[in-house]
Amino acid sequence: MGQQEKVATSLAGAVSEEISASLTAVDAELAHRYPGDPGTRQPVHTVYVPGDTFTSGTIRSWGDQALKALDEHAPDAASFAAVLGIPDELATPVHDRVRAKLVREPVEDLRIDFEDGYGSRPDAEEDEAAARAARLVSEAYGNGTAAPYMGIRMKCMEAAVRDRGIRTTDIFLTGLMQAGGLPDGLVLTLPKVTYPEQVTAFVRLLEAFEQAHALPSGHLGFEIQIETSQSILAADGTAAVARMIDAAQGRATGLHYGTFDYSACVGVSPAYQAGDHPAADHAKAVMQVAAAGTGVRLSDGSTNVLPVGPTHQVHEAWRLHYGLTRRALARAYYQGWDMHPGHLPTRYAAVYTFYREGLEQAAARLAAYVAKAGGDVMDEPATAKALSGYLLRGIDCGALDTAEVARLTGLTRVDLDAFVSPRRGGRTVIAP
Repeated sequence: MGQQEKVATSLAGAVSEEISASLTAVDAELAHRYPGDPGTRQPVHTVYVPGDTFTSGTIRSWGDQALKALDEHAPDAASFAAVLGIPDELATPVHDRVRAKLVREPVEDLRIDFEDGYGSRPDAEEDEAAARAARLVSEAYGNGTAAPYMGIRMKCMEAAVRDRGIRTTDIFLTGLMQAGGLPDGLVLTLPKVTYPEQVTAFVRLLEAFEQAHALPSGHLGFEIQIETSQSILAADGTAAVARMIDAAQGRATGLHYGTFDYSACVGVSPAYQAGDHPAADHAKAVMQVAAAGTGVRLSDGSTNVLPVGPTHQVHEAWRLHYGLTRRALARAYYQGWDMHPGHLPTRYAAVYTFYREGLEQAAARLAAYVAKAGGDVMDEPATAKALSGYLLRGIDCGALDTAEVARLTGLTRVDLDAFVSPRRGGRTVIAP
């Protein structure tokens, strides 16, 4: 032991107290605006099904069609891996997990579409479709056939369709309440948002519904779809998407990028409209920064190239979808849209490969951080949080098993959750 140092200060305690008092409002603002990750499961994708074609068998049908596509165009692990370029050592684990997922839980998040995928219909027809959607969703949650997350995409808040969107939302939510209440996995998606005032208007709609049914204020949240240039950059040069999050008053749960509407809005030719276009990268980068720390999750868009037709054509579409999904994951867009059952095999293959190929390194780094063991990478608390989030997302979607993560890290799920979010809301656990 060396000589004990003499500790001296120059400032009175009142200085620290005065500084703290001056920052009280800032502390409160930070806690309010940037609460961090909500600690709940984020689905890896959203599937859109038109309101007039959704049935009680839709989810199972998507899974069966995806399995049929695998059987026809890549019947074993080796052929599937060869098409996508999956490393040999991961070929069987990924293939087996993809097939198991398609049997057990083919869709993680489903949106019954009353917007572009549904179009303009007579009011009586949309009324009936919205009421039917509410009944089917309620029945699915009641009998265990629901996706973890389900809901509707209504028409937007633009003048031409505003009243219709409001009425469809009201019919759907009222139907759920009459059938037993709002399910825990309910998700609402507000499309084509251009001005923050449209978000404010939707908040007012949800407030009115909560008041009509004596629900707690703020019970209903919603996703905001980013499909116009004005939602990224406002006329005054500010980031409109950040103002939209603020306008949601804590109700925003996600920002979803609309690949084709946004691309068309900024003048991208149809042949080049894709999720990896520079215009798409710019928009999503702005979304990412605006949402960081707020607890609002990001979702990438979709590809319109469908895996249909002869095998060589399906393989080309699969490679495109797999590559775009892997690219999005590397850029921290952990969710995307899937528009066809044939996209499910490559969605899960990309997601599972992403998490399985990084499992051992992520687990070793987190274990070393916890043990203060050092190693060849010096990680900080923020990185430990990211490593835990990576492992948890892998567990939630079925790419990883809780037991293997515990074996490699020495940490329980509760430990991992504590790293990710101090307000841990309880993630949905998927049995391997």
